[in-house]
Amino acid sequence: MDKINVVLADDQTIVRKGLRALLERVKDINVLGEAINGNEAVELAETLQPDVIVMDIGMPELNGIEATKRLVKMKIPVKIIILTVHSNEEYVYQIFNAGAQGYLIKDSAPDELTLAIRAVTRGEKYLSPKLSSIIVDQYVNPSVREYDPFHDLTEREVEVLQLIGEGHSYQEIAKKLFISDRTVEVHRRKIGEKLNLHSKADIIHYAIKRGISTLK
Repeated sequence: MDKINVVLADDQTIVRKGLRALLERVKDINVLGEAINGNEAVELAETLQPDVIVMDIGMPELNGIEATKRLVKMKIPVKIIILTVHSNEEYVYQIFNAGAQGYLIKDSAPDELTLAIRAVTRGEKYLSPKLSSIIVDQYVNPSVREYDPFHDLTEREVEVLQLIGEGHSYQEIAKKLFISDRTVEVHRRKIGEKLNLHSKADIIHYAIKRGISTLK
């Protein structure tokens, strides 16, 4: 029997090791590697060509949702399961619209992870049973969803937003993204205009509240 090759992406070592220990006991699943942020997850997807990535949302440098969008844009043939503590309707909307195939809550029973991995490998969608009512509200009745200006941000603006939210200076952000300090400032201004945020402190608070910053 061919094994399902999996990459684990979570910035918390204890979580990754726990997931690896769990999956290594499953005969039809093989853990190829681990990533500590979204950028590493994308790189491993390119180099290792796994069948599935199990990925947290709140990771440094590039969060799980933006990493998912990048993998879809790059047309890398990998199934993505988001494993997160978040169970609110906004995350359900973001995750499936980003292109993920599964959404699993971290307090789910251990067997749910293996069920989710097998389901997405078969081409199915998987979500924690706890989220069923949210999915019905959001996708059967999309008119109930309020407009969210966050979706007006470009991919680069989301990257800048996350890095500001993690406390990086504009110079550090420019270096990480290979752009000029001036370009970072332009992105910061556009973020402020779109989200009605008037200071760097407002942006940091928003990123933390939104769950895309690893700061608490």
